[in-house]
Amino acid sequence: MSRGARAAGRPVKLVAFGDSLTAGYGLPDPDGFTSRLEAALRAKGHAVEVVNAGVSGDTTDMGLARLDWSVPDDADAVIVELGANDALRGLPPAAARDNMDAIVGRLRAKKLPVLVAGMYAPRNLGEPYAKAFDPLFAAIAEKHGALLYPFFLDGVAGDRTLNQPDGIHPNAAGVKIIVERILPKVEELLGQVKAKAG
Repeated sequence: MSRGARAAGRPVKLVAFGDSLTAGYGLPDPDGFTSRLEAALRAKGHAVEVVNAGVSGDTTDMGLARLDWSVPDDADAVIVELGANDALRGLPPAAARDNMDAIVGRLRAKKLPVLVAGMYAPRNLGEPYAKAFDPLFAAIAEKHGALLYPFFLDGVAGDRTLNQPDGIHPNAAGVKIIVERILPKVEELLGQVKAKAG
């Protein structure tokens, strides 16, 4: 927890930095990822504010370009959820890796605990692309000592009943599953915040 958080006794400020999956595309605010995550954490007794720093359409390079003004100075921890749009557009995995490396590296240089939420490439891009893209998130997390949640859409991707008509963005039921599955890792992230605060 930052010095300001300890002094003011304010909730932990957890910034969810990502694309439309973080932003809650196509959903009313209460059903979006950040609102549902904050509610789930508070229900488990965590004093936390989850800040929605998701921008629909963002690729990793767009995220890197807005990193400094999207993550406020009083942030206590960050979830990084980017890469889906890189894959959907077939952008070079090496570029996505470089961008993620810069994003997570910058956040860790600020001594912020980070959770990297990974993504898998659509299989229609071919096996060579997937083999280059899928492992980059784990590699970046390991390099920078960040936590890893391997696949943000785990349990939801490809299930029509859990996605909006576009087949890409989760519906309210899908978001509920995403939050349930990622929750233990987010609690581990909050544990790092508390340990850092001493």
